[in-house]
Amino acid sequence: MATAICNPTVPLRFSSPPAATTALAMNLRAPSRNLVFRQQTRRKTRFRLSPETGCGFPVRKLAVSCQVVVITENEFSEQVLKSESPVLVEFIANWCGPCRLIAPIVDWASQEYKDRLKVVKIDHDSNPKLIEEYKVYGLPALILFKNGKEVPESRREGAMTKVKLKEYLDALLESVAAA
Repeated sequence: MATAICNPTVPLRFSSPPAATTALAMNLRAPSRNLVFRQQTRRKTRFRLSPETGCGFPVRKLAVSCQVVVITENEFSEQVLKSESPVLVEFIANWCGPCRLIAPIVDWASQEYKDRLKVVKIDHDSNPKLIEEYKVYGLPALILFKNGKEVPESRREGAMTKVKLKEYLDALLESVAAA
């Protein structure tokens, strides 16, 4: 039988082989972890109980910022495919951490390149047809459209820094202008 060695400042350790450890860890609620949890709630963050699991989680609502226009499937044709200028489409979701991370950078890009580029966002959960049509597998996803078509090799997935986004957009806009 595996025994747990608990200390409030040290993660749980087990004195058994790994196979038994995972089974035990799933069913174990260490009193020391609860003590640390209560201490953290007093000092740092307010917690509430989840109705589904009964576990505490931080009460913080982080949403994707919306300085860039968020469009739907109905507006996609008009806003993106029929646009005169190149359009950078960012596929996002409110539950996506990297989407929240890159949101200010994309907002900056929309202001920086506003005379050469149009930037729009599409919510992943609300627009399943577009997600399926353009095969968006990772979030956030950036795709550049020009003359109603996806620019070849313009697709990027995941968060990136401001410098990388600038390099990416400069290279794309240069290649689109040359074509």
